[in-house]
Amino acid sequence: MTDSNEEMLFAILLTIFSYGVLPPMLVWGWVRWCKHRKFMTTSETMSLVGFILATASASLALSALAYASFIHYSDGLDLVLYRMYGTGIRISFVGILFAASGAWRQNSLRWHAPVCALGTLAFWMIHGQYFPFVDPYD
Repeated sequence: MTDSNEEMLFAILLTIFSYGVLPPMLVWGWVRWCKHRKFMTTSETMSLVGFILATASASLALSALAYASFIHYSDGLDLVLYRMYGTGIRISFVGILFAASGAWRQNSLRWHAPVCALGTLAFWMIHGQYFPFVDPYD
């Protein structure tokens, strides 16, 4: 495979992951957490924090899509979208850290939190391809 084919395949896989896997995992995770709430151990708390951060990043992603579709009309630089991208990728990274630290013990969000945090990171990687990794205006 050539580099462009590999990049296209990677972009397709990220798109499937962020649009096909992330939404059902978020819903399933919240339903599962509501059904299995109990005394929270440290690993459960870490997974829950990672899952909450993944949900926050997904909410910001929906907001960014709505903003880009309905409000942003220029083809030029938009600082709001830059800041949304920078914030979303940072929230995803922190969510991955919390989710990974909570995945060592069995709990209701053990696999939902890391998958959702990675899914939001995949979303920001796809939609942020024209943005720098770190917001230059922060």
